[in-house]
Amino acid sequence: MGFNALSRRNFLKKMLIVSSGIIASKTFAANNFLKFQTKKKPNFLFISVDDLCTHLGCYGHKQVISPNIDKLASKGVLFSRAYCQAPVCGASRASLLTGIRPNFKSKRFIDAESRADKDAPYAITVVQHLKSNGYHTISNGKIFHYAEDSALNWSETPWSPHGNLKENFDKIWLDPNSKNLLSAKGRGPYKESPEVPDEAYGDGKVAIKTIQDLRRLKKGKSPFFLACGFTRPHLPFNAPKKYFNLYNPSKIDIADNRYSPVNLPSKCHNSSEIKRYSQIDGWPSEEKFHRDARHAYYACISYIDALIGKILDELNSLELDKNTIVVLFGDNGWHLGEHNFWGKHNMLNNTIHVPLIVRAPGSKTNTRTNALVEFVDIYPTLCELAGLSLPSSHILNGKSFVPVLKNPKQHWKDAAYIDWNGAKAVKTDRYLYTEWDAETKMLFDHKIDPDENVNIANKPENAKLIENLSALLNKSNKLN
Repeated sequence: MGFNALSRRNFLKKMLIVSSGIIASKTFAANNFLKFQTKKKPNFLFISVDDLCTHLGCYGHKQVISPNIDKLASKGVLFSRAYCQAPVCGASRASLLTGIRPNFKSKRFIDAESRADKDAPYAITVVQHLKSNGYHTISNGKIFHYAEDSALNWSETPWSPHGNLKENFDKIWLDPNSKNLLSAKGRGPYKESPEVPDEAYGDGKVAIKTIQDLRRLKKGKSPFFLACGFTRPHLPFNAPKKYFNLYNPSKIDIADNRYSPVNLPSKCHNSSEIKRYSQIDGWPSEEKFHRDARHAYYACISYIDALIGKILDELNSLELDKNTIVVLFGDNGWHLGEHNFWGKHNMLNNTIHVPLIVRAPGSKTNTRTNALVEFVDIYPTLCELAGLSLPSSHILNGKSFVPVLKNPKQHWKDAAYIDWNGAKAVKTDRYLYTEWDAETKMLFDHKIDPDENVNIANKPENAKLIENLSALLNKSNKLN
């Protein structure tokens, strides 16, 4: 038999293996790395926290009380330089779950209303891919921005404790006084702290549902992908009073750069999201507002942290932790008064830099990695951890960071890319460069200016640097 015949036979054999979704060597590698006690595929507990920035104890913000997230980080790998693809929830989540970068020009994943099933209907989401390969998939709370987005991807109908703000006012604001404090948009105050139990708010109900599902899934025969999405600390900053009582607002540190960056382009501006709510006297610049708003945001983090602790305790009690990979992330960052900015919706580092923690049995523990990763990397990472081939529907824009879980000290990506509202940005080891058009550019040197106080894009000595960074952006266009 000739060489060509052998090559053709081997090629067809490989293609058959790939199309069936079973790559034995890859499965072995993942299972060997994770040291699972059984031959079952790993489970996934996928925890999304809306508008959660890196103000967490494990990220060095010791004023924030987040013991359960900190404990999770101590048992896994904390990514100190993880980036979302867009500083807005809908686009960020759709990009993550499809593994495809946003593209403003093609109107793909461009705003909060973005949907995977409409913007990229050809793409098999990571949820659908896992389901097609034997996983039981469940969505509790906010995973996609809309529960109906790609709803058939899940094994069970996506579950949410409530719908939109206007139709469910009494489920969002529980303090009776909030009903009398309406904004022009018909919404209540931007924060409240009633004396209610954890389960009174929607996030408490999400935690209860997730715990009930863990008990049910424990009895099942299939591996599971259990997604749990919390809405706090997204506005409004509503949480039970006991979490506000954890903090003394007069002692809360506020940003020391409450001024606009030098040479900031007008296209990079404050978010107006908080203006939809009432009781925002002093926004955006007064010191009292800064302390009160940070106090409320931190209380919401502590509330969600407590709920996450209950879920992780149940995971351990059921002994599911031995074969369950936990992934926790914030869908985008958030300004907390830096430059007098509040919220997301711009291309500064605070809105695109996100927390990401992965705890996998057999991986490193209590480890921080400086590897540069982005949300499009999560899809291929889950595939490799599950021992699955990549989907056949589309090319994923990211790459699996399983090697980083093995060796967190290694250099990884050279760049992460962000695309939003007509701007494209590239984050490298040292720089964050944003380009709206040939005239409107923004460049920060994170080595000497980590707080982004001076835009140096217009300095003549940086012309060559900008040329190189612009070339990187053009490279990302080809990847898109």
